[in-house]
Amino acid sequence: RTLTTPVSLLKCLKSIKEYAFVASPYPVIITLEDHLTPELQDKVAKMVLEVFGDILYYPQEEHPKELPSPEFLKGRVLLSTKPPKEYLEAKDGGAVKDGDAEQNPGKGTDDDAAWGTEVPDFKTEIQSAKEEDASEHRRDDDEDDDDEDEQKMQQHLAPQYKHLITIRAGKPKGGTTSDALKCDPNKVRRLSLSEQQLAKAVVNHGTEIVRFTQRNLLRIYPKGTRVTSSNYNPFIGWVHGAQMVAFNMQGYGRALWLMHGFYKANGGCGYVKKPDFLMQSEPEVFDPKKPQPVKKTLKVKVYMGDGWRMDFKQTHFDQYSPPDFYARVGIAGVPADSVMKKTKAVEDNWVPVWGEEFSFDLTVPELALLRVEAHEYDMSEKDDFAGQTVLPVSELQPGIRAVALFDRKGNKFPNVKLLMRFEFV
Repeated sequence: RTLTTPVSLLKCLKSIKEYAFVASPYPVIITLEDHLTPELQDKVAKMVLEVFGDILYYPQEEHPKELPSPEFLKGRVLLSTKPPKEYLEAKDGGAVKDGDAEQNPGKGTDDDAAWGTEVPDFKTEIQSAKEEDASEHRRDDDEDDDDEDEQKMQQHLAPQYKHLITIRAGKPKGGTTSDALKCDPNKVRRLSLSEQQLAKAVVNHGTEIVRFTQRNLLRIYPKGTRVTSSNYNPFIGWVHGAQMVAFNMQGYGRALWLMHGFYKANGGCGYVKKPDFLMQSEPEVFDPKKPQPVKKTLKVKVYMGDGWRMDFKQTHFDQYSPPDFYARVGIAGVPADSVMKKTKAVEDNWVPVWGEEFSFDLTVPELALLRVEAHEYDMSEKDDFAGQTVLPVSELQPGIRAVALFDRKGNKFPNVKLLMRFEFV
């Protein structure tokens, strides 16, 4: 079902163990999509125990009432999966459905689509999901399992393998969104939804999703038609409390820049504390669709930029004259806060001085990201990319700062920086 080259599970497990805690000591969650018979599940269980040993965490009870904190699980590896139905289908003569093919795979594959297209407002994504053909039942992932088959597979699941699964995923009986979002006070679980399923669900079940994520894990994943590794707006998941917003990490572009920026918070450890308002149930659960008052205003002044002459060739931006740089500054967040503004272009200067100030009213500053981009204006062709960064508004310190810029893939330029001032009022 994928275009990737097959690789042995043992090799994957050993690689995960080798690099699991190089960047951060916080827990690594391995999500498995297995198509195994009980006999092979037993072999996998032994393999997992052999590779990870004491760093593999699994609860003693079958259905824990709550999951330990990331702090408690430092240096540990957890398994998350659900019983597969493919083995049952094979015995019954069934077949696994293929994923959908992208309708226009060639569309949007040029450089502009790769990084230059704007991240869609998630209101637009919700509207697009509503306009999807209601009769379409093809699967995006393995999560759309029939409940009856799943219960049968529970009986076939190898005992040792079952015991090692810490985060259990599954679709409750009934199959409706309301049923899937019901909270069981006696156990926690993980629910997975495709971006399309989430976009449809938030129309009528926004507060139910927020309430569900206060005790359980919600994983969102890209729809199967994104064969070019494009991404969606992650805020549709974050604003509803989703803990796992899965991305195509090889899909470089503005959406992935937001993901990189969001997880710069908390020291870049890979875990960010959920804002308090998403955990409150009194006086009411947070409703993402309800208009919110402005909590604070961020003022950003862009003084100047420098460093391009050291990091780029003299002819990179223009063959015959110095570049004409301009900066784009804005906010990514809930729809009411999301906006982009830009400075004037300074002609023929490797060290542009703009001295322009922008003001941003923020209704949900806890989730807001400051977006900064630099471009070189070209009258006859497409403007050239000159750097970008995304910063969590919650971690901005007031004052004058030298802000480093990054390339399309998120690698930091050695010298390119913008001189900026941040002020909250």
